[in-house]
Amino acid sequence: MQKLKEKYGSWAVVTGATDGIGLSIAKALGTQGINLVLIGRREALLKQIASQFKIETLTIAIDVGQEDATKTIINKTKDLEIGLFFAAAGFGTSGEFCESDLSNETNMIDVNCKAVIEQCHHFSNLMKKNKRGGIVLFSSLVAFQGTPYSATYSATKAFIQNFAEALHFELKPYGIDVLSSAPGPVTTGFAKRAKMNFGAAASPDEVAQATLNAIGKSVTVRPGFLAKFLGYSLATLNRWGRIQVMKKIMSGMIK
Repeated sequence: MQKLKEKYGSWAVVTGATDGIGLSIAKALGTQGINLVLIGRREALLKQIASQFKIETLTIAIDVGQEDATKTIINKTKDLEIGLFFAAAGFGTSGEFCESDLSNETNMIDVNCKAVIEQCHHFSNLMKKNKRGGIVLFSSLVAFQGTPYSATYSATKAFIQNFAEALHFELKPYGIDVLSSAPGPVTTGFAKRAKMNFGAAASPDEVAQATLNAIGKSVTVRPGFLAKFLGYSLATLNRWGRIQVMKKIMSGMIK
C-alpha cells in the first residue's frame, strides 16, 4: 500500500466512516499514522471506532444529506490541514422507480451527489492552496450505463463517475490527485438498505486496499473480481446491450 502520509499530509476526512468501505478506508489510513476526521450518522458508533485508533481523531455525527451539513463539516475542520478526502457516504434503492418512495429517491441525490459537490468544492480549494491533496469519490459498476430497477442510484453514480473524471484533469496541475473507485457488489449494509441480494461480493477491505493503491495512478479503479469481469465484459457491448444485461442482473438481485 502507498505511503500516503508522506505524499498528502497528516489529516484525512472520511464520510460514511461507521461501516463498510468508509470504515475499511479509515482503518487502513489509521495504520499509516494518518489522523482522521470520521463522519457518519451514529455518534456513539463513531466515538467507539475513534477510540480504537492510536492517532488524533475528530468525529462529526451528521447526515451529510441534511441542509447545512457541509457548513458544519467546514466549521469543525477549519483548523486542520486536510490532505485527503474520501466521500464514502452513500446509499441506494432497488425496484421499479414508479413504486419508489419519492422522498427517499431525492434524499439519495442529496447524499450521493449534492453533498459530494459541496464537500469537494471546499476541500479542493484547501488543497489547491497547499499545492497537494487527494480526493477519492465512489462510483459503481452501475455508473457506466442506465440500470433498470436501480434507476436513480445508477444515475447518481454516473454523475459521480463523470464528476470525478473531470476533476481528475482539472485539479492535476495543482498537485491534487482525484480518483473514482467503481466497485461492484460489496458485503456491506448497503444491500440490506437497498433490499437486494448480493452473490459474489467483494469485501470492504478488498475495495479499500485497491482504492488506496490506485490514488495518483489512475482515473478510475474497479476493485473486486466482479467489477473487473463485468466491466470488461460489458465494454464489448453497445450501450443498449449493457442496459439489457444490467436489467437481467438487477432483476436477480432484488428481494
